[in-house]
Formats: sequence, structure tokens, C-alpha cells
Amino acid sequence: MLKLSRKTLLALEAVIDIAFNARPEPVQAKEITARQGVPQRYLEQVMQQLVRAGVLKGVRGPRGGYRLAKERRRISVGDVVRVAESLEDEESEAIDPRSDLGIRIVSPLIQSLQDEVMSRLDAISIEDLCQRARSVGVDCGGGNTADFTI
Repeated sequence: MLKLSRKTLLALEAVIDIAFNARPEPVQAKEITARQGVPQRYLEQVMQQLVRAGVLKGVRGPRGGYRLAKERRRISVGDVVRVAESLEDEESEAIDPRSDLGIRIVSPLIQSLQDEVMSRLDAISIEDLCQRARSVGVDCGGGNTADFTI
């Protein structure tokens, strides 16, 4: 069973939240944490990694916060998952198979399944999820205007 980390789910929710709410001012971390019910310190680590990866843009100042770094149709779920999971990879130790069976059979199987999942996630954009949220009536707290700013 595919199980994404809490940080990965938080990253996806945060990026979608920003896609809905970053207009005309950027979305502040405290607004996201209030809507998602997570500690701001926990969110900031994920957000900074998303900024470094070019998914988000950090805006400094008293009215600062986060915006999408590019149009939401150009950001895939796979992009966000890769960034968040790289945080998890840094914090956990890898378990390498030791037997011939593990090395030659189990690891390639798991890798092919992971590749397949990531391929499917790459095919879903943040725009797709925003449209899906709108169609099911999710109230994300914002209006419907431009995706990002230059």
C-alpha cells in the first residue's frame, strides 16, 4: 500500500492552499497553518524546501508569505511529492536489501512500482486538483483569480 509521509501530505495541501488563496497578496504561513491545523514551525521547513526547489516563491516583508513560482497547471503533484519525500529521505535511513533475492527481485519490483506511481502523479497538475476541489465544493478560503505573479 502506498503511504505518503505526513510532510508530503502537508506539502500538497499547502501548495493547493496557496494556489487558491495567493491573490493579490501572498499567503502567509500562519494562514495555512490555521486552515490545516498544523504547527507553523513544522510547515516552514516544508515550505522552505518547496521554495528552494522552485515550486513556491517566498515573499519577504510584513505582508509577505508564499506564492506559486509558476502557473499551477505547470506544477505537478509529482513535483511536490519529490520535494517533500526528499526531506523524509534525509531524515530516515535507507534499508538496503542484503540477499540476492532482495537485490535482484524485490528491489526492482518496488522501484518499478514507485516509478509507475510517480509517473501517474506527474500527470496530475495542481490546477487539476484545484478544479476537483471546486467541483466538489471545497471551501479553500479564497477567490478565483490569477495563479501566480511575475
